[in-house]
Amino acid sequence: MSETQVMRHHGSCLCGAVRFEIEGGFDRFYLCHCAHCRKDTGSAHAANLFSATATLHWLAGEDKATLYRLPDTRHARSFCAVCGSALPYASERMIVVPAGSLDGAFDAAPDAHLFVASRAAWEHDLDRIPAFDAFPS
Repeated sequence: MSETQVMRHHGSCLCGAVRFEIEGGFDRFYLCHCAHCRKDTGSAHAANLFSATATLHWLAGEDKATLYRLPDTRHARSFCAVCGSALPYASERMIVVPAGSLDGAFDAAPDAHLFVASRAAWEHDLDRIPAFDAFPS
């Protein structure tokens, strides 16, 4: 990539009401297992990309992007008011982008697991359970 080319990543919510572009690269990719991230994703962890230099551009549906900040914490979550999908948000210091909200291929490996002491009790030996390419019959 030449110095004049800028990385651009496009993303959207599940229903397509919100579309965005991230201009610039990501500094870190973390899988967070804290209780707040498990609660707001309904899953074992959140998968978020972080950038201190990239810019978030809303292409459609910015008015449907809702930001929730958990009182008395640094935890925040942005989501589509129509379908509830996780969306990026910009704080004073950085942009946080849910990795699953990106459209197309994004093949960077996560940098680290965070708050592993808070992992769900059922999250162990996951690589040993059966895996299917689709819903099992």
